[in-house]
Amino acid sequence: MTSTVDPISLPQRAASNDTEIDREALANLLVEIARNVDPDYRARFHGVPTADPRMETLRQLLVGREISELSRVSHLLDEPEQLASAVGGVLPSAAARAPHAQLGEALAPAVERAVQRSIQKSPRTLTDILYPVFLPAIRKSIGEKIDQTFQSLNETLRHIFTWHGLKWRFEAWRTGASFSEVVLKHSLVYRVEHVFLINRNSGLLIAHVTADNATSEDPQLISSMLSAIQDFVKDSFNEKEQSGLDTIRFGELRLWSEVGPFATLVAVIRGNPPEELHEIVRDVLLRIHDECSQALEQFDGDSSQLAGVEMLLQTCVELKQEDSNQGFPWLVVAAVLLVLIPAGGWFFLSWQSGQRWQAYVSRLSTQPGIIVAEQKVGDGQFYIAGLRDPLAADPQSLLSGTQVDPARVHSQWQFYQSLEPEFVLKRLTASLVPPDSVRLSIVNDRIVAEGEAPDTWIDRARAAARQLSAGGPVFDISRVRDVSPEARAAEHWQAYVSRLEVQPGIIVAEQKVRDGQFYIAGLRDPLAADPLALLSGTEVDPARVHSQWQFYQSLEPEFVLKRLTASLVPPDSVRLSIVNDRIVAEGEAPDTWIDRARAAARQLSAGGPVFDISKVRDVSPEARAAEHWQAYVSRLEAQPGIIVAEQKVRDGQFYIAGLRDPLAADPQSLLSGTQVDPARVHSQWQFYQSLDPKFVLKRLAASLTPPKTVRLSIVNDRIVAEGEAPDTWIDRARAAARQLSAGGPVFDISKVRDVSPDARAAEHWQHYVSRLEAQPGIIVAQQTARGGHFYISGLRDPQAADPQALLSGTGVDPARVHSHWQFYQSLDPKFVVKRLMASLAPPDSVRFSIIKDRIVVVGEAPAAWIDRARVAAQQLAADGLSLEISELRELTPQKLTHLREAIQAVDIFFDSGKAVPGPEQLPVLDKLANQLKELAKDARKAGVTAQFMLTGHSDATGRETANVSISAARAETVRALLKKRGVDPELLLVRGAGTFEPAETETSRTGSSANRRVSVTVNFH
Repeated sequence: MTSTVDPISLPQRAASNDTEIDREALANLLVEIARNVDPDYRARFHGVPTADPRMETLRQLLVGREISELSRVSHLLDEPEQLASAVGGVLPSAAARAPHAQLGEALAPAVERAVQRSIQKSPRTLTDILYPVFLPAIRKSIGEKIDQTFQSLNETLRHIFTWHGLKWRFEAWRTGASFSEVVLKHSLVYRVEHVFLINRNSGLLIAHVTADNATSEDPQLISSMLSAIQDFVKDSFNEKEQSGLDTIRFGELRLWSEVGPFATLVAVIRGNPPEELHEIVRDVLLRIHDECSQALEQFDGDSSQLAGVEMLLQTCVELKQEDSNQGFPWLVVAAVLLVLIPAGGWFFLSWQSGQRWQAYVSRLSTQPGIIVAEQKVGDGQFYIAGLRDPLAADPQSLLSGTQVDPARVHSQWQFYQSLEPEFVLKRLTASLVPPDSVRLSIVNDRIVAEGEAPDTWIDRARAAARQLSAGGPVFDISRVRDVSPEARAAEHWQAYVSRLEVQPGIIVAEQKVRDGQFYIAGLRDPLAADPLALLSGTEVDPARVHSQWQFYQSLEPEFVLKRLTASLVPPDSVRLSIVNDRIVAEGEAPDTWIDRARAAARQLSAGGPVFDISKVRDVSPEARAAEHWQAYVSRLEAQPGIIVAEQKVRDGQFYIAGLRDPLAADPQSLLSGTQVDPARVHSQWQFYQSLDPKFVLKRLAASLTPPKTVRLSIVNDRIVAEGEAPDTWIDRARAAARQLSAGGPVFDISKVRDVSPDARAAEHWQHYVSRLEAQPGIIVAQQTARGGHFYISGLRDPQAADPQALLSGTGVDPARVHSHWQFYQSLDPKFVVKRLMASLAPPDSVRFSIIKDRIVVVGEAPAAWIDRARVAAQQLAADGLSLEISELRELTPQKLTHLREAIQAVDIFFDSGKAVPGPEQLPVLDKLANQLKELAKDARKAGVTAQFMLTGHSDATGRETANVSISAARAETVRALLKKRGVDPELLLVRGAGTFEPAETETSRTGSSANRRVSVTVNFH
């Protein structure tokens, strides 16, 4: 059986831009395929079947994957957000692969329209965008223009009145140029000696051009130093990244710096350049960026792609302006000198003459005996007037040696007598003509005469001393001894009289010398020394002495003792002696001798020594009885409540009378044990109320009947009541206290507490006030109780206890308390410590303590915390408080210590003469940068700040100044490389040590290479 298969005919349909699947066409295609596979379908279906499982299976097999992809794409196109996300993911790579020209042409219209619409919509947005770019450029341009104007003005003013200024003004008139242009042309002489082009990011030198005959060190070294200075200024003063150092001046050299996008051009200029030179240097830098922008941006140390840069830099080096060699104005100088030399000579001679005259006047003023009252200079003549002592130096003779012409000096002197000691001494010497044995001298502005002289000269000297003017020097002649025979005799006589006056029992009443004879009179005790015997050894002639002595009894204790011994004839049991100018008798004697001794004691003249016989005991029976009686009387007198007014012994009987308190002891009962016969005692006592505290206490206890809660006692002769009582008893006690007689004991009831309600409330209030006053940080200024309410005000530290809380437990009603507190900061150490704990937040390793009003901090803490504590200590010192932090130790965590040791073990090495490390040091730099960043991060967590000191070193090759410079340049280079690797530049400090800190002694090539390095030191703050 054969069957024919019709060829498949594809339905034709016009192409459409619709991205959706033509489902109808696809269905017809599948039906056509089915008809060719199974002819039975041709007979059964003449249209498009609605559904057939086999067709669906076939469709999945043929185009299932494409349908899924089309469905996902369709869904993606229907969701704008997902579509934008998908396009954004592929757009950058598509734009990067597209040709630049085509991409620019495609994007230019859209970007231009977008920018145009943005500007039309909000012009301020574009202004804000361009403001940070244009403002610095405008500011710099205006600043340069102002500098140019001031430079022109300064040079013009400096030369406007000079000889050169006159010539330049003529030149300006002749050429038609402005005067300022001509001044700048001649005065601004300069030459550009070096031009450096330095990469802005790495600080590496791109190109260097030098003028003829200009000398310098290693260009790479200078480039590194310039970059280091730029970075130092930016980091030290927080300057913005796009700003830079414009000008550096050192003597005649100026360094002008112009900063571009990728490179910095530095010109080294000698002299005084005009400000317009900035524009020329800036134009050269712009041309370099226009021609070599891509090569500058990608510069890595290889200058092969920048070969044409040096040609452009050469144009800067050729810039210079030399000084024009003009003739010196000798004629003008000669004319000026002809005028100035005579005038200067005249002024000099006048000044010199005046100086010599002043020296002469000063010399006169210092001369003793000369007083300059007036001096002046007029018309070339010198005038002087004053006072002069005739003994002073001659003013005319003092002119010699001063080079002052005496003919030009006109003087007028008035004579006077100077009181200067030297002139007074000369006058005294001339008038008194002292003998050779007398010497006159000046001692402490006093004229002193010393030696021996006759009495006639001494009398004249005394008269001269009295005649000296008041205010003059004293003339002391007390040291001149009279050497006349009469004076010698009078001197010996005075020595004899002085000897008599010190003798006990002799009183010199009168003594005199007349006509060579000596007269003396007075009183003499017969027991005293013989005055005539005392003349021996005095060199006084006894024949010339006439004495008259009256006998008297001397009251000297030794003479009185002798007379008492002779008159009383004391028994052997009695001893007489002198004790403290008193004559004391001690021992035992019968009453008859004692009576004679008493009579002798009474007979002693007033003013004489006392004769004390109290220590002589009477050994007769009557005396023993009297002794016992006196003991009884003394016993009565010591009894409280008994006053002995009178007591006597007569005819063997004893009589006594006085006052006795009924509460005192019975005098009759006190006789027992005294050995006094009661039958011989006659007493008369009057009753009275004694003011003795014991008796007053008994009477008060009987009259007041105190309650059991009150106790009466005697304290220091005061009757004190203590305890609790009602106000009625207290009122009675107060009345009794007022009724006590004057002179009696005080009755103190202040310690009796009133138990009435109002008194209790007032007592509780006073207790509360006392409690407040004892609280630290609380000062009670005023407190009163009025109308049943309590008022209090004062100062309170916020850290002190709450006064309201202190009311609890005091028994005071809070509703009746009205308080007004002002806050203040107490200087009590406890409160200061609390405030320090709150403000400083010390770590757990720090402990505060108070020692004798001083706050002492001990323990360990980070350096930053210690700095804060040190600032707090300085602030407290101004308030008079002491915060001692000397015992604080800096805390460094263990991890930081290990990292610091690892970092400080790293060195960056350099080739000889190079300021940039070689490629082999780059891995070391990478590792070091990671360690520095890690240590800085860990230090911040520990509360401290890490700083890294980069110290550059060099070997001993070359000059020391160059070694110091290259060591500093190496440190700056490492700093720049670490900054490029992400290390915070504010943590990096640099210094150049030169050859002063070698790592090894340079005895070999290895030692030299080890010293060409940069070391790192870590410090914590």
